[in-house]
Amino acid sequence: MSADGAAGAEDVPGGLRRVARVVLLDPQDRVLLMHGFEPEDPADRWWFTPGGGLEGDETREQAALRELAEETGITEVELGPVLWRRICSFPFDGRRWNQDEWYFLARTAQTATATSGLTELERRSVAGLRWWTSAELSAARETVYPTRLAELLRTLLDEGPPSTPVVLAPEIV
Repeated sequence: MSADGAAGAEDVPGGLRRVARVVLLDPQDRVLLMHGFEPEDPADRWWFTPGGGLEGDETREQAALRELAEETGITEVELGPVLWRRICSFPFDGRRWNQDEWYFLARTAQTATATSGLTELERRSVAGLRWWTSAELSAARETVYPTRLAELLRTLLDEGPPSTPVVLAPEIV
């Protein structure tokens, strides 16, 4: 759950920070996840998809591509449809983040990553990046957000993208 230094929920009309996330698949259908941790408690760790809050008047598609480039260094991307939407709320870095997240499908052949574009907060809370196979994700004992990502990815790979975005159950931590 990347808190990327943009406006927090208390700064956003309606109380929800608008977020674009990316389910990035490589040619082997591996998904790229970021390894995050609570800055004040590095033992509190999880995996999550790249993405973050919209800036200014950018669209969610623009935010998805910008965040992906900043957080992973990957710019050679074919952005696809919105797969899933969810509302989530969680504590991070001493405050509560209330978010309306849209998850975009994207594909790339560019598997080398770079984290040089991370914000100051991300540098204090991101341990690295990793490509995961569906089987590895299904077997993972670590926390992954959204919590049903392994099941959602398997369905995506088996059935293709949904015709309309699937609304996931809210996650309140």
